Amino acid sequence: MRRYQYIDKNGTFRLENPELTSYLYFPIANENGVMSCVTPFLGGDSKMGQNTFLLAPVSCEDLHNNKSTRNFWCRIKGQGIWSATGRSAAQEADLFTEDKEETALEAGFMWHKVTRVSKRYPLSSEIISFVPCSGETAELMVVTLRNQGKEVLTVAPTAAIPLYGRSADNIRDHRHVTSLLHHVETTKNGVVLNPTLTFDERGHQKNRIVYGVFGGSENGEEPIGFYPCTPDFIGEGGSLEHPGTIFDSRRKPVQAGASLDGYEAFGGIAFAECALAPGEDKTYIIVMGYGSSGEKLNIMADKFLAGDAWKKSLKETRRYWEDKVNVTYTTGSEDFDRWMKWVNFQPMLRRIYGCSFLPHHDYGRGGRGWRDLWQDCLALLIMNPSGVRDMLISNFGGVRMDGTNATIIGSGQGEFIADRNNITRVWMDHGVWPFLTTQFYIMQSGDLSLLLKETTYFKDPQAVRGDEKDTLWKPEEGNQVRTSDGKEYRGSILEHLLLEHLCAFYDVGEHNHIRLRGADWNDALDMAKARGESVAFTSVYGSNLEQMAELIKGLKSLGVEKLSFLKEMELLLNDKESLYEDVAMKQQLLRNYCEECSHTITGERMEISCEKLAQGLKNKAAWIRSHIRRTEWINNKEGYSWYNGYYDNQGRAVEGDFTGGIRMMLTSQVFAIMSGTATKEQIRKITYAADAFLYDEKIGGYKLNTDFHEVKDDLGRMFGFAYGTKENGSVFSHMVAMYANALYQRGFVPEGFKAIQTLYQHCSDFDKSKIYPGIPEYIGPEGRGCYHYLTGSASWLMLTVLTEMFGVKGNMGDLFLEPKLMPEQFDVVRKASVRLVFADRKLRVQYHNAKGLKYGEYKIDSLAIDGDLYEDCRNHTILRSDITNLDAAKEHTITAVLIEN
Repeated sequence: MRRYQYIDKNGTFRLENPELTSYLYFPIANENGVMSCVTPFLGGDSKMGQNTFLLAPVSCEDLHNNKSTRNFWCRIKGQGIWSATGRSAAQEADLFTEDKEETALEAGFMWHKVTRVSKRYPLSSEIISFVPCSGETAELMVVTLRNQGKEVLTVAPTAAIPLYGRSADNIRDHRHVTSLLHHVETTKNGVVLNPTLTFDERGHQKNRIVYGVFGGSENGEEPIGFYPCTPDFIGEGGSLEHPGTIFDSRRKPVQAGASLDGYEAFGGIAFAECALAPGEDKTYIIVMGYGSSGEKLNIMADKFLAGDAWKKSLKETRRYWEDKVNVTYTTGSEDFDRWMKWVNFQPMLRRIYGCSFLPHHDYGRGGRGWRDLWQDCLALLIMNPSGVRDMLISNFGGVRMDGTNATIIGSGQGEFIADRNNITRVWMDHGVWPFLTTQFYIMQSGDLSLLLKETTYFKDPQAVRGDEKDTLWKPEEGNQVRTSDGKEYRGSILEHLLLEHLCAFYDVGEHNHIRLRGADWNDALDMAKARGESVAFTSVYGSNLEQMAELIKGLKSLGVEKLSFLKEMELLLNDKESLYEDVAMKQQLLRNYCEECSHTITGERMEISCEKLAQGLKNKAAWIRSHIRRTEWINNKEGYSWYNGYYDNQGRAVEGDFTGGIRMMLTSQVFAIMSGTATKEQIRKITYAADAFLYDEKIGGYKLNTDFHEVKDDLGRMFGFAYGTKENGSVFSHMVAMYANALYQRGFVPEGFKAIQTLYQHCSDFDKSKIYPGIPEYIGPEGRGCYHYLTGSASWLMLTVLTEMFGVKGNMGDLFLEPKLMPEQFDVVRKASVRLVFADRKLRVQYHNAKGLKYGEYKIDSLAIDGDLYEDCRNHTILRSDITNLDAAKEHTITAVLIEN
């Protein structure tokens, strides 16, 4: 059995023979735009965006197909040729023989090390890869060669980095033509690529990015020559895994000052022969970088080629990212605690890479989606809450007047872009996430005043919730909604939230649930635009309306009795139950409102009391809950029960008993439970059904759906995927995490723990999951984790473990403790703790379960801060003011003693 082992408390892990597992890759990046990934063979790529790849872009299949990798060749005098990365034809031929080399991988946050010991030659290598956290646009590859023999070994090393230097579009489109744009120069320590122009979807433009590969030894030796041209380096009949230049010593490198035009560029750097005594080692530093000029690139490279500068940078980088992951658990399972370190790190990766820039990717052109903006904020609110308030306000600038939102997110905060392809698509769930994140922010901070802050609305040609176009709008008018007299309109955050929810409330299909339109959370439910409905997310809109009402009532604490909104909203605030029941009237009311706002608005305001507004929202929420309970509860012929969550494009309920078998979807149950729609008795029955039809321990737990045995093209493309993959019946981590969250919220703790524990145990079993520590997007039918790292499931799992499992959460800015820990989660001294930052103070919250009580048997008896009994612990709450009075320079321990109920 092959497993990785954690070797420190920060989650650093070690894995033997990593190259024996396919599809492995590891992210190394910084917050200044460099996004790289590296494999056990030093494959992968490096880029700063869709149009700026230093190394050729790779997808998952390229990881084993592609010969274009980072390499470091060693010509061993009198013996042979060896690749320090293992990427040679000869070494690959030995991979499954007794001559296979000894290899091991060690990795931590944003750094990666592979050691390799040759069986054929008395030589070993250690290669460390990282991207400096200090902001330089560079990736470092540090190669240490060691003589493992008993005699002096003479080695001539050559770094071999294929330079791509253009857009990902050009990997097929104009691949050769764009190489004709390449202008390459050699400098004293490297190769610089400065293409004359760029050819991609932006058109033909003057190039503004320069790429380079530079090298030197740790003791200050400069290269003796360069190979700047790929065809020359590999030679006729050669390849990157058996290059003619390396195997024919008569081929000499060019010197500094050479230039070359019109060929595929290559970062080949030759070093002088070195004689290594037995046990002696020598280190070489390779810098791959981006810059605005060759001169600036050289200056940046020189910084890391000087002495032990790379060591200082590596130490700084490791410390930086370890400090960023500032939520730490101590439970009865050290492996779980270390694994959660990686889960907590993943939202940071998604902020950097978006959904596009690792070998498994969903959205192929860069950036994040609307949902990602809000869900990634959940993790930020836990680990780095400073600045999140401004980020939330900026994000609301993407909301349209009809309650929909921009779908193309720019690189800057609050930057939204009109759809360049003029493709109209509305995801019906998009209004849900801003409220969930905003509510979490308010509960953590107590900052109700956020609801009253004002920001703009997004404007583009899309109107009437995607059904029509605003033919009067012109791009030069900008992307903000304006009044009829041309002024930019700004509304409160609460107004934005109301529009997202009220427009959805009226946007119903024939069964009086909110229309599915282009899709919901499940992007692959995208073929039921005409008659599809999402019961699942209708229930969430309902619970959001109910909780929004509570926040509005809370505004009285700020002295707010009345609220002001745009006058056109009066239509949406109608509070007649007879209207709620009438599908046609609801649809017409929504159309009337949308048409009034389709181009400009009047700018006039209306007022409503907080009490009246809150009651109206509560009435709508109650109606939604009652309607779903009346119409969507399924009792099947085998005696199982659950909720139907969808209607297809023929207006038919999707779940229940069918000729081809039982149809059940996890998403439908998650949101029925989370929203409070499902009663306690119904939740119990749902868990029985989920265990019977969706649970498979062999692949990590709960599958997204049963096998429909149909390419159901009246609901979504997911049914075209092989069953057990992606959205069609895989263990989809995001929904598993949300299932656990919903169960914990409703008090079904053993069931929620089972969902998380099964997923964790599978992901941590390397033989089964075949991924490094962390949580993947989904687990396929054979148990392999797919689409690792860049998944919103990490934010939800992090949120669930902290706020539900450990029960450490905000309550209008105060700290509320409500542990839901199982007995096995306490350590040998029956304690469990979490370190976190709350109210800008470093806290360690520790639970002491001296009698080993089960959940449901214990309660909090007392609270102490740094050993001093906390007298005012009403409802297990510590006042924010008492926390902020603590010394900000120290960590403070809050101890909760658990006793029997």
